[in-house]
Amino acid sequence: MSNQELSQLFNRIANLMEIKGENRFKILAYQRASDSIKTMTEDLAKLSQEDLLQLPGIGQALAEKIVEFSQTGRLKFLTKLEEEVPPTLIDLLNVPDVGPKKAALFWKSLGITTLEQLEAAAKSGKLRDLPGLGEKSESRILTGLQAQQYNRKRYPIPEAEGIAQDWKERISKQKGVTRLELAGSLRRMRQTIGDLDLVGSADDQAAVMEFFTSQPEVADILSRGDWKSSVRLKSGIQIQLWLQPKEKFGSLLQFVTGSKDHNVRLREFALKRGLSLSERGFVTKDLKEILCAEEELVYTALGLPFIPPEMREDRGEIEAAAKNSLPHVIGISDINSDLHLHSNWSDGKNSLEDIAEAALESGLKLIALTDHTISAPTSDPDDRLAVEQIPARNSSIRKIQTQMAGKLIILNGIEVDILPDGRLDFPDEALAQFDLVIASIHLEMNQPADQITQRLLSAIRNPFIDIIGHPSCRELPNSNGADLDWEVIFNAAGENGTILEINSNPLHLDLDDIRARRAAESGVLLAVNSDAHTLQAMGNLKYGVGTARRAWLTREHVINARKTEELINWLKRRKATARGR
Repeated sequence: MSNQELSQLFNRIANLMEIKGENRFKILAYQRASDSIKTMTEDLAKLSQEDLLQLPGIGQALAEKIVEFSQTGRLKFLTKLEEEVPPTLIDLLNVPDVGPKKAALFWKSLGITTLEQLEAAAKSGKLRDLPGLGEKSESRILTGLQAQQYNRKRYPIPEAEGIAQDWKERISKQKGVTRLELAGSLRRMRQTIGDLDLVGSADDQAAVMEFFTSQPEVADILSRGDWKSSVRLKSGIQIQLWLQPKEKFGSLLQFVTGSKDHNVRLREFALKRGLSLSERGFVTKDLKEILCAEEELVYTALGLPFIPPEMREDRGEIEAAAKNSLPHVIGISDINSDLHLHSNWSDGKNSLEDIAEAALESGLKLIALTDHTISAPTSDPDDRLAVEQIPARNSSIRKIQTQMAGKLIILNGIEVDILPDGRLDFPDEALAQFDLVIASIHLEMNQPADQITQRLLSAIRNPFIDIIGHPSCRELPNSNGADLDWEVIFNAAGENGTILEINSNPLHLDLDDIRARRAAESGVLLAVNSDAHTLQAMGNLKYGVGTARRAWLTREHVINARKTEELINWLKRRKATARGR
């Protein structure tokens, strides 16, 4: 159980209590606890009740519930609450114009408990006669429901980025557009993207909005205004365009980048300093405006250092900035090596020579060629490397190492499979021949938590294994990955000096940002790798770096952001230890 799960649990309780009509102060206690837990670095599930009571926002009742849930995985209070209030009502709160009071009204007046029932009632005109509603409210709810159906689809980052860049390019070419930037969850590098936001400034805002809403790909104009318009494309994705005069561009970019929780916390921080913050800038107590043409000025006005977009999730970044303890997070230029690349010796599409040339051109100093072994689930059995092929492949790699001497360091690596029973599909004597060994799970990922955790632990504890590839085995956007005991995994990786990977493939991004941050806090080294099977996919490293930035990782946390000599020496020490056992 993570702090994030605890935070969501208390938020769920608060929503159900509000729908039920409970005491406002009780509801606030759970909401504040939910907000507070998100920013805590302590693993609350491991704390005693006495220790929990020392934390801000945690009283006796909440401490008891944390202990109960961490020990049993259940909460009697929540079970009873869900018997009294249909839990599906929480889904209604995601619909624009529907809050807890309206959700309760729909439930108690019309027996509505699901989104489908709400949509049917709105279409048949049953909502308009309820107290406080009318035809306009009913229409807004129906529009919100329809938009939500589209927005349930989540897009991989590259797909969303491609669409956003195309729109940015064509809008930027319009007369009078002085600036245009991507914002929203794409700028924060969330693992998948629901909709897109573009922020700009223009001399003639009306003309730009007219151009934006009249493009042939637009299926619906959801809203149209002087400074914000929203459309849904025929493909289903929703795009918002936000415009302000150039002197207000910085505050608008900060606002639209979000996240919502970060912005709420930042506004609270501003109010304590006598400033009101909005997308248009600051207003002082004596109603004077402070305009921010650049985003950095928003944070400067509050006496804070600039907070990178990827970190703006209300996970303690504002508090850290206020204490001047915000880490200098890793950037793409810090990555010197890519330790997970596949050639046509297995299921990669390119030769060793082509990969080496592409790596050199991209500015990398070191690469590891890590082809799949015999158990990898490739479509063609020939796309796997057998033990018998090692001598021939070794010879090919020595040849390319010679060709690239003095220009690029090339490590002879391998990616072995962790079999369902915990064994590896290559013996240790074969693994000892390689400069670097990655171990990954590719099959039977739905094993019970104890079994699959032990399976991964067997590889972590193997002295010939250097890196665990895509540790949770998740496939975005639909799979959360294996049911692993993460604290046990992190402890074992730290004790054995085994690196955990942030796999940059946009369908993995694994470890995710929450777990990567927790791993680093546990003393685990990480590697940001592309896992590229094509030359084009080598460019995916930027997405892994985005995840690392969201995880607050610095260069010291990431082994392939270190100097190549340091990385090689680390591997040599590890190999010497393995051979000595």
